[in-house]
Amino acid sequence: MALDENAEPHGAVVLATGWVPADVSQYEHLGYGSIKNVVTNFEFEKLAKEGNVPENVAFIQSPGGKEDDKDFPYCNSVTSMVALKQAQYVCEDNAEGKAFVLYQHMRTAGNHELYYKNTQLNDGIFFTKASVTKVEENGTKLTVTAEDTLLGEDLSLDVDMVVLAAGMEPTTKDQDTINLAYRQGPAFADLDLFDGYSDSHFICFPYETRRTGVYACGGVRKAETIDETIDDATGAALKAIQCLESTDRGVSVHPRSGDATYPDFFMQRCTQCKRCTEECPFGALDDDEKGTPLPNNTRCRRCGTCMGSCPERIIGFKDYNIDLIGSMIKAVEVPEEDDDRLRIIVFVCENDAYPALDMAGMRRNGINHMLRFIPVRCLGSVNMAWIRDALSAGMDGVMLLGCTYGDDYQCHFVKGSEIANQRMDNIGDTLSTLGLESERCVTNQVAITDYDKIPQIVNDFVEEIVEMGPNPFKGF
Repeated sequence: MALDENAEPHGAVVLATGWVPADVSQYEHLGYGSIKNVVTNFEFEKLAKEGNVPENVAFIQSPGGKEDDKDFPYCNSVTSMVALKQAQYVCEDNAEGKAFVLYQHMRTAGNHELYYKNTQLNDGIFFTKASVTKVEENGTKLTVTAEDTLLGEDLSLDVDMVVLAAGMEPTTKDQDTINLAYRQGPAFADLDLFDGYSDSHFICFPYETRRTGVYACGGVRKAETIDETIDDATGAALKAIQCLESTDRGVSVHPRSGDATYPDFFMQRCTQCKRCTEECPFGALDDDEKGTPLPNNTRCRRCGTCMGSCPERIIGFKDYNIDLIGSMIKAVEVPEEDDDRLRIIVFVCENDAYPALDMAGMRRNGINHMLRFIPVRCLGSVNMAWIRDALSAGMDGVMLLGCTYGDDYQCHFVKGSEIANQRMDNIGDTLSTLGLESERCVTNQVAITDYDKIPQIVNDFVEEIVEMGPNPFKGF
């Protein structure tokens, strides 16, 4: 995978390059970089190891000032626990030691809450929620000014040292950390979506990255403790072994594990538009200088996004293709000129929407009889030809129901749901030119746990279609 010509080829990679302290120098009112005894938690740990723990220390967990209640970049439960641990250093190393923990959020998940409560019992440690407005030198001391405290009044502390809670920034935030040979470039694509972390699906597919065969653990997967890192290393190694074993058997690697099919291309009709190569979430398609797609099946996870992107409809799988879904659409009976018997097609992704819909049915949640559901691998695999065919056949509306994208990203194929939404925006213009309301085609995002919400979502859409009336192309 590496661009280096001297590198040896490998079947799988465990990405364990770790983390670095996040930059906190941007908060000028806190004095980091300009005031000697303002340090990060990382630097304070080194001082503690050397036995140089001051007698009075303020631990600032949030930048305060204009940032309101925001934390430092990459702060989380680990940085909260580090503050509790280091506050105890102050009292343990100094008989009269005083530690002041100023925070906006104190995160101590699970049993760590007991550690937090035990720390609160220490008379030498003072906790308060506060917004720090300034840190300034005062002779040999530092003065910390804070407002909006739990005490209901402003606070001024004279301390020997100020410790800022720098978060754990993954090294993959730096694009030069990895050097992969993909048409999208040597690094992971769209890192901003994950804030530098390398997971392709943080909840359902831990350790996996957007590059098949590369598995993240430790600080590049998420900020975590030593115990969690040890577990992570085991998990990533097992994923790498699974990848090698699946590849040897000629089957796909997660999330459609065991699928023996792969996309076929009818190259004679390819127009070299590059849509399939650009939209593939996993870099499974390279291209030559003309733009002709060059499939790399060992990277493919069988989501079908390439199939959905192709305007010429030349991409498909043996068991999942344009004609197969098109035949399902054609098999739906379309009643003519009957307002009470409209037909609405709903494409539902197999990972979240379809299971949630299934659970809604098992709970006997009422769903309108005008709806017809067609499962798809991912909304990214939905070709706009299916929607045009459905509307031209007299269907009165089309809904795409898939995973959440954006800040609350849940899509099992990373960008499939987002890509489908972008395509639907484009088809809206096409519908307008045909004299059809763009509102007849919509997308919606749900999680697998939203089975109680799905009936309301789809039934509301039915009501909108009923209000618009039947498709004017019905019967043609």
